[in-house]
Amino acid sequence: MKVTLRTLFRKREEGRKITMVSTYDYISARLCQEVGVDCILVGDSLGMVFQGRDSTLHVTLEEMIYHTKAVRRGAPDTFLIVDMPFMSYQVSVEEGIKNCGRVIKETGANAVKLEGGEEIAELVYRLVRIGIPVVGHLGFTPQKINTIGGYRVVGREEEAQRIRQDFKTLEDAGAFMVVLEAVPWQLAKELTHTSRSITVGIGAGPYCHGQVLVFYDIVGLVEDVKPKFVRRYIDGAGLFREALRRFVQDVETGAYPSEEESYG
Repeated sequence: MKVTLRTLFRKREEGRKITMVSTYDYISARLCQEVGVDCILVGDSLGMVFQGRDSTLHVTLEEMIYHTKAVRRGAPDTFLIVDMPFMSYQVSVEEGIKNCGRVIKETGANAVKLEGGEEIAELVYRLVRIGIPVVGHLGFTPQKINTIGGYRVVGREEEAQRIRQDFKTLEDAGAFMVVLEAVPWQLAKELTHTSRSITVGIGAGPYCHGQVLVFYDIVGLVEDVKPKFVRRYIDGAGLFREALRRFVQDVETGAYPSEEESYG
């Protein structure tokens, strides 16, 4: 059964948590749909996790479209959200509309995600009114890594009031969901309890309507970085490494392939 906006808001109204996984390929997307993940976010984090870059800033619109098409083929019934990459929507409202529309048309995604608050409010308003659902993103916003000065908690003291204002601005503009990243749990709880939209946390505590993690973190494939909020459910890197070691050993010793694994 397809997951839609109505599905997500029904879960919110019934007090059931919403699940979201960020991933970038067909196989992982298929697994997410098989186990009943509500939403997949094709995040521009693919620049770091998939491409090995030092930030998300290098990712292009064409790369986001490419990966989203693959994810949609793997998860045709999952609610699919696409990160709009850096400088694909900040130049002008008109260019933002054009690029967001292209993503929806070419990928079959259900919504786009934009980082920021007041500075993108007009774009959010216009997108929603032409039929493109929008997810906001507040707190730590990776596309502003150079001005934020590195990964850190955002929303303590005077920053909290700005997040409150931006959250209300996004809601008033029509954003149906807001991702809260690396904000104090007390602020996330306050915003969630007063919101009309759906809140999804990543490093924002347990009180949001839903939670998102990156697929490769969940399965333990990322070993060099582990933020406080990441929970690794298996040692995927260890399992993969052992499988590869056994393959190398079997080839070198002649144990692979066997006659049963060969064509006659």
